[in-house]
Amino acid sequence: MAVTIEELYRNYGILADAKPEDLGQHKYAYQVILDGVKGGPKEKRLAAQFIPKFFSSFPELADAAINAQLDLCEDEDVSIRRQAIKELPRFAAGENIVRVADILTQLLQTDDSAEFSQVNTALVSIFKMDAKATLRGLFSQILQGEDIVRERAIKFLSIKLKTLPEDTMTKEVEDYVFTETKKVLEDVTGEEFVLLMRILMALKGLQTVNGRQQLVELVVEQAFLEQALNPADPDTVDRLLQCTRQALPLFSKNVHSSRFVTYFCDHVLPNLSTLTSPVAELDIQQEVLKLLAEMSPFCGDMEKVEANLLMLFEKLLEFMPLPPEAEGENGENTMSEEPKLQFSYVECLLFSFHQLGKKLPDFLIDKINAERLKDFKIRLQYFARGLQVYIRQLRVALQGKTGDALKTDENKIKVVALKITNNINVLIKDLFHNPPSYKSTVTLSWRPVQKAEANVQTSKEMGTGSTMKKLLSPPLPRRNARQIYNPPSGKYSATIGNFTNGEGGTWVAC
Repeated sequence: MAVTIEELYRNYGILADAKPEDLGQHKYAYQVILDGVKGGPKEKRLAAQFIPKFFSSFPELADAAINAQLDLCEDEDVSIRRQAIKELPRFAAGENIVRVADILTQLLQTDDSAEFSQVNTALVSIFKMDAKATLRGLFSQILQGEDIVRERAIKFLSIKLKTLPEDTMTKEVEDYVFTETKKVLEDVTGEEFVLLMRILMALKGLQTVNGRQQLVELVVEQAFLEQALNPADPDTVDRLLQCTRQALPLFSKNVHSSRFVTYFCDHVLPNLSTLTSPVAELDIQQEVLKLLAEMSPFCGDMEKVEANLLMLFEKLLEFMPLPPEAEGENGENTMSEEPKLQFSYVECLLFSFHQLGKKLPDFLIDKINAERLKDFKIRLQYFARGLQVYIRQLRVALQGKTGDALKTDENKIKVVALKITNNINVLIKDLFHNPPSYKSTVTLSWRPVQKAEANVQTSKEMGTGSTMKKLLSPPLPRRNARQIYNPPSGKYSATIGNFTNGEGGTWVAC
């Protein structure tokens, strides 16, 4: 026979009126309240509120009480579920916290937004009671639960952990997160890997040089840098890209990128033209070269510098053509096909070469024979001459344009093209020094412009001409202003325009 509303209220009254030391004598009254979960909607709503109120007074009925509340959390009526979920944290005491955390983690799979928000709130509240016990429940489901529960539990941690106060996220708790996350990383998807790295990067204890080095080691394991690259496998390529992106913000003058840079030079650059993109719209060659450029300033392994420079040198030769011959021996026009230059590729390769060249400044003189060095300089000179023509035409095209005029798609592309070509120009000038110099600094074209650089000067002493000159000049490098590369969602390179260089070649920025 189902319990009625009247019976629930009567037995609630018995328990509410009893002295704390006498509550244990009214086990029958509490059992009636537990039976309320078998009644109708009104009885269930009351049971959801009454059960947790007296839960701690009947330890011998603890399992039955939690199971009864769990039944209400799975009820067909969403309002009953919400009420039951709201009260769940009241069961979180002692050994029960792990179980409550486990239950709440499973409830993350709900599709009801209000209910989902309530589960999140409940989990955060028990975190503040016992963070480590709550994490035990969460990681139990991440490691053994259903896919949707695992996915949402990882997302919950990636969002909520960093918002918890320091007295909750103690060193012991952070150590536990690190240990358990390493277990999860043994078998993860690309999206899970990104979220788990976000969790670890937010841990205060891993903000030190040693902590960041540990994170780099984790990423190295995930990237399979001990294995040769299969350029035809998009999953393998995607794994390498994902891992490299996660490692980028970790690199510094004390946490080196050497293993990644060397892997890219040994395995990626030789296969650059055959890489299979994991995303159809992505220019995979551009993506790889950008990542290499971002990492190159933090390469600290002197043993591999020469080999890495040699590979970059060879790859530069591929993208920097010799000047076409205007006439043959009999005076006939034998001009070869007009060279088409991918400036954005050359910017990345030159920047990487320039960064590594700082560590071995005599490379071009001591390691490259005279004939090859002469060939290289001819290519650089030809490239530089065409570059000057292109820069002038870009500046003319942008001259006088400010504000909204510079925000059109066409002009945005031209502004980026100007940054790219200015950067290449600066780097080429360094290499033409005798001996080659590696002292110039440039800001890579895809990095966001610093606020101070973006502000258009309006003071009288600047004037319109000076303002435009500043806008069309390469931005000054800023100390400690490194921006982490955020990979584009679509194709980065776009055709900017064709300009005749006056020497029989057409220069195309891609």
